[in-house]
Amino acid sequence: MKTVALLVTVAAISASGTALARRYALARQLVDVPGERRSHSVATPRGGGVGPVVAVLAAMLAMTAAQGTPWLAAIALAAVALVGAWDDHRPLAASWRLLVHAAAGLAVAGSLFDPMVAPLLFAAVFAGVVVLINVWNFMDGINGLAASQAALVAAAVAAVDPGMRIPAIVVVVACLAFLPFNFPRARIFLGDVGSGALGLIVAWLCAGVATARPLNGLLMALPLSAFLVDAGLTLSRRMLRRERWWEPHAQHLYQGLARRHGHARVTLAYAAWTASASVASLVIAPMGPAYTMASLAVCYTSAALLWLRLQRPVATERDASS
Repeated sequence: MKTVALLVTVAAISASGTALARRYALARQLVDVPGERRSHSVATPRGGGVGPVVAVLAAMLAMTAAQGTPWLAAIALAAVALVGAWDDHRPLAASWRLLVHAAAGLAVAGSLFDPMVAPLLFAAVFAGVVVLINVWNFMDGINGLAASQAALVAAAVAAVDPGMRIPAIVVVVACLAFLPFNFPRARIFLGDVGSGALGLIVAWLCAGVATARPLNGLLMALPLSAFLVDAGLTLSRRMLRRERWWEPHAQHLYQGLARRHGHARVTLAYAAWTASASVASLVIAPMGPAYTMASLAVCYTSAALLWLRLQRPVATERDASS
């Protein structure tokens, strides 16, 4: 009964917080205007991610008091959300954002692993937090994509690791309560306050799986594959072309596909991939390391080849229109 009350409260905070954020953004003219580096055609308020983030943060603090959930992770979440909110109001230098992200990575890693006892796991979690904060920020460019992917990864965590089930379900509920404001038509965007914070939350959940069984933590790379492959290959290509890869752009595969097929279809296609990968992670979890490594190799090779196949006509179309 307490869990049900917690989840109802999370949904209420997420939805009401998003609605209030929309009113605030419209009053302060915090809107994203359509342009060549954006994937939408209508000026839309940003900063709606404050709703689900506050809901998750409140649940984390409640669980800290009741169950001993690491408070360092809650502080890291608040810090990433605050620097994102600052950036939503007034652009902040990338170096300052990265500094906060690195501090958050250290806090999350330190809340789960002792660097003297498990230095490799500590380093992996630190790197994972920094990477996923930025990946979720890069991939938050079309309606419903970032929030739905966070919900699906959290659902995979809940299915694979009973110890992380309640925190993961909290994240699922918070994201689902936000989605009606953002999908299929966007009345507000997550903004940096939401996208980076969701990346940190996902990283914390996946790292939490590794505390019980490191191999299962590695297996969580399966439901992360859609985002990691699109972000990783896109940024790698931009670096090879000596472009300013850290600046906003519209070269991700999901952005090109959205221009051709619409936001809703692309978001649902990415969701189908991630849902399938999540089911695979649940099936493979009890099978041992050989199956885990084989599944990761197959998944990421397939995703990379699919990215290359789909990116070719998208890039040709983009070059022709430029």
